[in-house]
Amino acid sequence: MTSLNSLLQRANLPLVSQDHLITGITLDSRHVQPGFLFAALPGTKTDGAQYIQTAIKLGARAVLVTTGTPFPENDHCLPIYCDNPRHALAIMAAAFFTNHPDHQIAITGTNGKTSTADFVRQLWTLQHLNVASIGTLGVISNTAYQYTGPVLTTPDTISLHHILSDLTQYHVQHVVMEASSHGLAQYRLDGIPLQAAGFTNLTRDHLDYHGDFEHYLQAKLRLFTEILPTQAIAGVNADINPNILQKVIDAITQRHQKLRLVGKQGSFLKLLSVSPLPEGQAIQIQTEDHHLYSATIPLLGRYQVDNILLALALVAKDTKDIDRLIPLLPALKGVRGRMEQAAVLSNGAAVYVDYAHTPDALAHLLQSLRPHTHNELYVIFGAGGDRDTGKRPLMAQEAAKYADHLIITDDNPRSEDPSQIRQTIKMGCTTAIEIAGRESAIAQTLKMLQKGDILVVAGKGHEQGQIIGDVTYPFDDVSIIQKHAGLL
Repeated sequence: MTSLNSLLQRANLPLVSQDHLITGITLDSRHVQPGFLFAALPGTKTDGAQYIQTAIKLGARAVLVTTGTPFPENDHCLPIYCDNPRHALAIMAAAFFTNHPDHQIAITGTNGKTSTADFVRQLWTLQHLNVASIGTLGVISNTAYQYTGPVLTTPDTISLHHILSDLTQYHVQHVVMEASSHGLAQYRLDGIPLQAAGFTNLTRDHLDYHGDFEHYLQAKLRLFTEILPTQAIAGVNADINPNILQKVIDAITQRHQKLRLVGKQGSFLKLLSVSPLPEGQAIQIQTEDHHLYSATIPLLGRYQVDNILLALALVAKDTKDIDRLIPLLPALKGVRGRMEQAAVLSNGAAVYVDYAHTPDALAHLLQSLRPHTHNELYVIFGAGGDRDTGKRPLMAQEAAKYADHLIITDDNPRSEDPSQIRQTIKMGCTTAIEIAGRESAIAQTLKMLQKGDILVVAGKGHEQGQIIGDVTYPFDDVSIIQKHAGLL
């Protein structure tokens, strides 16, 4: 509990003449209890203002609304008007939920957020710390904490603060979270005290929401320009598009954050060499103080090297700390649904599952698998309905550059006609095979594989369902593969 005026003061909003005790904060009018502050935020599907009357009847003491929103006359509940209620809510939530883990890291980028965050979590776990990660895979912790809420890359502001507060009850003091462009654009992380932030890369995605690439970039950059404090660690993959890299560096240097560049063009951690091995990859790196290190990573995929280097930069206290972290690398494990080996057929062909669902991610995935492919490389993929349509033919174009066989099928069609989605994808490669039905595509393609072939089923990764219309049907790529490979 805290006073309303203390929350208003933190959010730089006008104080009220008669202060009140706030007992809770919620975005959901159904959860309002006496003394609560209800945030009536405008949404893409419904407007929270529609539920103001409900919140008042349930005992709300104050309602945060967009300036100009009509407010019913009453004697018990105060309207708090604000031009940017999402930002104000985030700051108020940070002030209300005072229990936070001591060390918090956020990671943004188009691809690699989940893997990088998980590697950060694993590096901490291997140091015997109480830790948690929050993101696309839910909340993962090495404590007894169990999360049962909805899984979002970046939970809404109130849910996120509830999770962070609950984690402290389990003595978790190290947390890493994924920062999606939606979450950043909607101010969900504002007010959270971060010790470090990472930037993986930026390629086309979510333009249906952001409108254009520049707005998408600016949403990602908010993590550094408005959320990460000065003097905090800012880790960046230096091998991304030079123009984007420069904009990221400019944002970081203007805020006087501690820039840590990693990769072939890196300085904090410079990648000198990477060699594919049957069991993974051998790397050589050099720190900015010119110390050389060699390590074997038990994971396939060149991009996993980038993710691991970024994780190292975010976890390390300084370059000397790298000496203590390098021996932990051979113990790292792959993330569910990221370059995950689903099956090895009786003839030796291997089948993998990956979450890649953008043109760039698909290209990197196939490039990473090529050195391990001794015969033909197959890829099965589709595209989600009700999402960025422009990327669909681009995905086929990129896949055609690196795979020998393209099989276009269904992803999560949602409200769209699956056949229309497939046709739009096929515009990028007219010679691709089209097979309706994801399970049928998997079953038929498995029969084509010969010794030395590799098949990757891309797009859904760890997901356990397929969304058709407004219904989510049980569907797991790995289980389907194993079923038709005769392993189940």
